[in-house]
Amino acid sequence: MTDDSSATTRRGIILGAAGGLIAASAQAAPASLKMADIKKEGDVACLYHCDYGDQPRFAQTLNNNGSDPFGLQLALVVHSVGIKFFLSTLEGTPWKDEVIPAETFERLTALSKNGLKVYLCEITFKRLNIDTAKVKEAPFISFVPSGVATVAALQSKGFSYLKVG
Repeated sequence: MTDDSSATTRRGIILGAAGGLIAASAQAAPASLKMADIKKEGDVACLYHCDYGDQPRFAQTLNNNGSDPFGLQLALVVHSVGIKFFLSTLEGTPWKDEVIPAETFERLTALSKNGLKVYLCEITFKRLNIDTAKVKEAPFISFVPSGVATVAALQSKGFSYLKVG
């Protein structure tokens, strides 16, 4: 074996192991963040506050994402009935008879490729007795201790506040 082939073999082993770690982390449940973990990463940052469950209003929130998605940091802070848009099933929730169109989450996923981050309120899950394991797995979704406190914390860090509707 030449040095090149052994280097390639080592590289392949390292890359293969790294790929396995990436795949494993991509399937992990959403992380729980502290307020200090959330940083303003650019000059322009906006937080959308979602505590509503109206599907057309939520769809409008996803349309208001700025004309330059790479120059704008977007955060969506969600609590109350707004969490339903992030659940894998509505069974066992107050919204069990509703249907959330699949395109809703597809749109969120597309926006996440431009940097959208979603912060879900843990207090809401506790108060409504909804298992956090029902949340769809996606790398752009995290839990925060309190949605309202996160809204205030992001504003103090320089995020502009928007609420659709």
